[in-house]
Amino acid sequence: MDDIGTAAGVTGPALYHHFAGKEAMLVAALMPVSEGLLAGGRGRVADHGADPRVALEALVDFHVDFALAHPAVIALHLHELDRLPEEPRREIRRLQRQYVEEWVQVLTALRASLNPGEARVLAHAAFGLMNSTPFLGGEVDRQRRATLLRAAALAALLG
Repeated sequence: MDDIGTAAGVTGPALYHHFAGKEAMLVAALMPVSEGLLAGGRGRVADHGADPRVALEALVDFHVDFALAHPAVIALHLHELDRLPEEPRREIRRLQRQYVEEWVQVLTALRASLNPGEARVLAHAAFGLMNSTPFLGGEVDRQRRATLLRAAALAALLG
């Protein structure tokens, strides 16, 4: 809570004046992220859907940019999502599944040999690569990290 408060410019305990508790704070932090990822993914697919390869590259670029800009949010999600009350957790998971399906749609259009289940496996593998940002050190500059993550994700997705 102290870290979140510091990021917001207040003390950790001061956050409780604005939220009913830690769970409400987590929902307020994680729900907009899932909504934003879904909207961004849909936008990339809508903009480039005629060319699945370009759509996939746009999705990867979008997600890599998100992951590099928000490693703390990824860490928060990894450590706290399962601690949320059932209804907001279910809603966040629903949004995440819809985001994954955007990737599945593009992957199956690009790689006709993949069935949707296989495309889902590849999408989740790529998310693992791209969402590794909380664990990356600062010894490689941001632009180079973006290049490496993008290349690794595309290699995993394109086989």
